[in-house]
Amino acid sequence: MRAPFQVLVYPYLPGSNGEFDYALLKRADAGWWQGVAGGGEGEETHLEAAKRETVEERGIPQDSLFVRLDTVIPVPVTEFRDSHLWGEDVYVIPQYCFGVLANDIRIVLSYEHTESRWLNFEEAHNLEEFDGNKMALWELDKRLMDQGPRG
Repeated sequence: MRAPFQVLVYPYLPGSNGEFDYALLKRADAGWWQGVAGGGEGEETHLEAAKRETVEERGIPQDSLFVRLDTVIPVPVTEFRDSHLWGEDVYVIPQYCFGVLANDIRIVLSYEHTESRWLNFEEAHNLEEFDGNKMALWELDKRLMDQGPRG
């Protein structure tokens, strides 16, 4: 059964000029760009769900280096077709965010996406649809650049 939480994962690679590049996916059903996203299943932990989703959607191995972020994004249950299984008392579920190092990995697209792009932070941030996703990407970039939360 689908668990009442979501994960969002940004694959990243060291880029040019000491910065990082991030992989975004264009959703086949909605046309917007985002990182790897999906729901938890059964008794999975947040990290287990993030690892499974990155294998399913991008072919990134589960033993890759994952970075857990502080960013947790609230998502209304009306966004999910199986939300009725969680009961009438659940209005919002959390989306837990991660980054994953995608070194030496052949990226694969799932049926859920039509396109993939590697972008620097500014390009990826500008292409993102939702503020919460932008926040997660900002946090990951700051952590990877070792800049601290205030630069």
